[in-house]
Amino acid sequence: MSKETIAAKAVVVDDVAKKLSAAKSVVIVDYRGLTVEEVTDLRKQLRDSDVAMEVIKNKVLVRAAEKAGIDGLDDTFVGPTAVAFGNGDDSIAPARILAKFAKDHDVLEIKGGMMEGKVASVDEINTYATLPSREDLLSMLASELQSPIRSFAFAVKQVADNKDDEPAA
Repeated sequence: MSKETIAAKAVVVDDVAKKLSAAKSVVIVDYRGLTVEEVTDLRKQLRDSDVAMEVIKNKVLVRAAEKAGIDGLDDTFVGPTAVAFGNGDDSIAPARILAKFAKDHDVLEIKGGMMEGKVASVDEINTYATLPSREDLLSMLASELQSPIRSFAFAVKQVADNKDDEPAA
């Protein structure tokens, strides 16, 4: 192998290592059996949520994970491998989108991944996938914070209405 080839491969490994380190979440899947249309649809759904999916050679992934100091993912780097890198505000987006897509397309298999820098099993990723999005959580919080205020306002209105109904003395 020439020095140029080795140098080019080292650049690719460095690039993937940086992506693994920088991503808020990473989901590794086996995409074998999906049609071109299905992969295009999946990539669009992921892209709309600021998630990039790439097909990367397993040897590159093993070396990149080692370089990034990530242990425990080597078992997932077998067979056809695509990696979804979540870089947006919603770190659960890759898990949510891929789990939903896997339910609709039996051939897509989630192999594992990372959430917030920690290696996650398939079960953990599927659990994360059921969590509401950040926007939904903020909406729920706002609703809960408004509830006591709404109840207090209703009670004050009832007291005021009762005062209006009392005859003047």
